[in-house]
Formats: sequence, structure tokens, C-alpha cells
Amino acid sequence: MTDHHKTNIMTLTRYVLEQQRQHPDATGDLSIAMNAVQVGCKFVESCVRKARLINLVGLAGNTNVQGEDQKKLDVLSNEMFVNALIASGKFSFMVSEEVDDIVVVPEELRGKYCITFDPLDGSSNIDAGVNVGTIFGIWRLPSGDKATVDEILVPGSEIIAGGYCMYGSSCNLVLTFGNSRVEGFTLDPALGEFILTHPNIRIPSRGKIYSVNEGNTLYWDDATKAYFDSVKFPSAESGRKPYSARYIGSMVADVHRTLLYGGVFAYPSDRKSRSGKLRILYESFPMAFITEQAGGKATTGSQRVLDIVPKHIHDRCPIFLGGVDDIADVEAAFASNNNWLNDTQR
Repeated sequence: MTDHHKTNIMTLTRYVLEQQRQHPDATGDLSIAMNAVQVGCKFVESCVRKARLINLVGLAGNTNVQGEDQKKLDVLSNEMFVNALIASGKFSFMVSEEVDDIVVVPEELRGKYCITFDPLDGSSNIDAGVNVGTIFGIWRLPSGDKATVDEILVPGSEIIAGGYCMYGSSCNLVLTFGNSRVEGFTLDPALGEFILTHPNIRIPSRGKIYSVNEGNTLYWDDATKAYFDSVKFPSAESGRKPYSARYIGSMVADVHRTLLYGGVFAYPSDRKSRSGKLRILYESFPMAFITEQAGGKATTGSQRVLDIVPKHIHDRCPIFLGGVDDIADVEAAFASNNNWLNDTQR
């Protein structure tokens, strides 16, 4: 007799449709929008896998708005996402790391959502074969397809969907619709579908790993130094062992590990970057949203990341994200030590 459980595969498309059925008033617009996102992710995954073979590695000869050299895959990935998202007819505006200004969708193809995305995070690692990824966040525009660009600069707490897709030894897409659940899908190349492999991801309240670029230690403030000293050299009273250091240098890969194993991922502000390095709209907000929905926390050190209101589409912020107990230690360090955030606010 056939075991139907083995053939009852939960694909990403099926999952999104089942989420839609749980909301009788849903129009299906978000389902169509997510289909466009996964098409973009599949295209980028295919290009990353054969980048060396078809000469997609190396520089494209341009720099983006961040002043970073653009890789050939950066440009191609951005174009693919923009075209797929416009064609869906569900977005009015897009904010991409690779584009200086807001991408305004032609009026006849506008929808009620705005999407922010980094089409290829960690692209400087491509030539070395290190994991890279796509990060995205989706917002509902209060005025729908009649919205103006002023409706984009809102707190991260208004995000309705967030996720990332990691391209490496496997292609993993992690997604949340803000229902206190985070689901992980893995691309099956034979089927061409994302399959649910990590249901209901929950981040441990306390981990054993810290992930930060310690090459910047010289420039850290007292609070940041105090926190990382506390996990590297724990006091006898704490009864804890030293944390292990793991830093890949690709936000998607480092956050993915943190979600699964716990601990802390950080990109703090420092003497060189008083406002932090990671971009709020398309890096910090989606990752903070995912972390919170998985039971964790995300902070600048003194403020919840999702409470920030950006003033510009490419604004940056410092970030510490991880399990609730680990982030409580971060907040305690910032409350009792000098830091750049306090200096800036004076």
C-alpha cells in the first residue's frame, strides 16, 4: 500500500496558497507577488551555480549607490528581479541596493505593495565560492496603487512579509508572513520547486556562537567591546563557557546559521561607520523581522531595529540579532557602557 505521506510534498507555492486560504478576505495579490519573488530567486540560483562557466564572475565596471564595485552578477540579478516584480503587477515601488533611486513601476502595472531587496548580498564572495543570497521585505502601501513615494519610509514594524534566499551547496529560501512562524524551503533542482524542509524555525534563546567582523575591534565603542569580551571571557559567576567565533562575511549565511543554532550576529556601529554599515530597508528590516518571528530579538544596542524610521531609502543602522537571552546581554552592555549611539544622540 502506498505511503501517501512520502508524496505529500509541501512546496512553497502550495504553502503560500494555504496561507491565503486561512484568510477568507485575501485577494491573492500577495500570493502572486511571492511567486514573482521565487522566480527571481530561481533565476539567480541558476546563474550563481554556473557563474564561473559562463563568465559571470568579476566586475561589471560600475559602482552602486553604496560606492561598492558592482559584480556582473549584481547587475544581472537586479535586472531579473526588477523585471519579474514589475510583470507581476502587484508592486508600485521597489527599493534595490543596486539602484540609486526608487524604482517606480509604470502606472498600468502598479499594485498595492512595495518591495525592498538586496538582489545579491555578499557578492564580493562569489569568486571564492562562498554562500551569497537575496534579501527582501514586502510592505502594503496604505494608498494602494495610488501611493506616493512618501509611504515607503515607515518603521520596520509595518512589514508584512520578509525573507531571504541563500545560494550555496543547496538553495534555501526562508520566509515569514508575520504569523510568528518562519518556514525554510530547499530548492529541488529536479522538480524546480522549493520544498518545505525546515518547518517553524525557532531560534534558541541562548546560543554558543558569536558572529562579527573582529577586524573592526580597534574602532568599536566601549559597549560593543564589553559585550564581546563577555562572551569570549565569561566570568566564573556566569557558569558559561566561551562562545565560538563563526564569521562568513555574507549576511545571509551568517544569519541563517544564527537562526538554526542560536547565538548572536552583529554588525555594530564603530568609529568608521557611526550609523552602522547594513542598510535598513533591505537588509536590517527583513532580517530583524524574520528573527523576531522566529522567537528572537534584533536591536541596535539601544533601540529595537523594527522601530527605526529611515529618512532615506539607503540609510544604514547597526544591528545585533539573535536569541532573546543573548540580545538581553547586548542591551545590558549598552545600558552600562559608552557607545557611539549615545554620543550621536547627545
